[in-house]
Amino acid sequence: MAFTVYVLFSESFNKIYIGYTSDLVQRLLSHNFLSKKGYTIRYRPWIVIHTESFDDKTHAMKRERELKSGMGREFIWKKIRSKQD
Repeated sequence: MAFTVYVLFSESFNKIYIGYTSDLVQRLLSHNFLSKKGYTIRYRPWIVIHTESFDDKTHAMKRERELKSGMGREFIWKKIRSKQD
């Protein structure tokens, strides 16, 4: 089973969310419409700004942790700023 590490961006609130899933379409629907509680409901709507695919959950989880680190978040914010220019 393939897994996707994804980064969501809420332009309205200038927030990011980093996660991984085996079904990106369903997960995005959940973040934007279906969830009733949790961090992401407060900052809707979300758009996907970055994805990376992995063959297994272990590697996806490792990359998710890397993106959540200081250097990973710096990488993400640079990507966001470059798209806004």
